[in-house]
Amino acid sequence: MTTRTSNLAIHPSVREPGDGIWFATPAGFTALPLDALLAPPNSVESTKFREALDPVLSSAPDEASRQRFIATLVAAQRMFYPMRAEGTVHCSLGVHGDDTDNGDGSVLISLFTVTWVDTSWAPRGVTAARAIADAEGLTHIEYTELPGGPASFSETIRTPTAESGFPQEPLLQVHAHLPHPDGKSLALLTMSTPAVARREQYRAILCKVAETVSFEDPFAPGASAEEAGREGKTR
Repeated sequence: MTTRTSNLAIHPSVREPGDGIWFATPAGFTALPLDALLAPPNSVESTKFREALDPVLSSAPDEASRQRFIATLVAAQRMFYPMRAEGTVHCSLGVHGDDTDNGDGSVLISLFTVTWVDTSWAPRGVTAARAIADAEGLTHIEYTELPGGPASFSETIRTPTAESGFPQEPLLQVHAHLPHPDGKSLALLTMSTPAVARREQYRAILCKVAETVSFEDPFAPGASAEEAGREGKTR
């Protein structure tokens, strides 16, 4: 899998007032507009959403891959009704070729999400540690200092229940927990994919994204060129 960072478009929200989060995603990820993602079928918003994804669908190497893209989008739409209510503010669809040494050249699909989680006030390092200490079933737990502040990482494997209507296949979720400087909230970055065997590659992708996170406006006077390369704010 290629994890190189591409040239990034700047989202208009970076000019809006208020606290938020700025980040960059590597090549292969397409931001999904949340309002359109949740729009009713046959609405104007859903039509615009399909038109925006036409280039992604057209890039599919074959019909089977195209159908997998569509199935992933349908699953994302169903997932986002509860996720939106829980504070999810960003979603990107990742499409990559399996070009690892032992890969078969197939297309790998993932979803990257950003969710705000309210927390009781505490120093940022304490909040990052609590995020992984209070949860069950997590693996590959790590605490580190990033340019944007303290962070913790974790992983889990989930299998949808039969009642959910989703395929009964294991789903890898890699998490980055980054406390906001206000001490009262935490940004949860999650990479979800059925490609469980590629966990090291997806772990590396999420780490790269987390390293670009900033809670300060990178377009403020005096910001470095590197900071200005981050994607738009979500909040």
